[in-house]
Amino acid sequence: MNVSTRARITCALVLIVFSALGVGPIPITSTIGLFVVIFLPAWFKKLVDNIYADKE
Repeated sequence: MNVSTRARITCALVLIVFSALGVGPIPITSTIGLFVVIFLPAWFKKLVDNIYADKE
């Protein structure tokens, strides 16, 4: 399995788990998405690079 496929599967699993945890008054998936949009952390850049690694 190449890096891109592994990163996509990991993202899908993490989003499924976080969306299942969003039962309370604060949805977790939206909160993490807002954090990524505002601060653009380095781990997010590496994740995007891994997702599109096989496009070159």
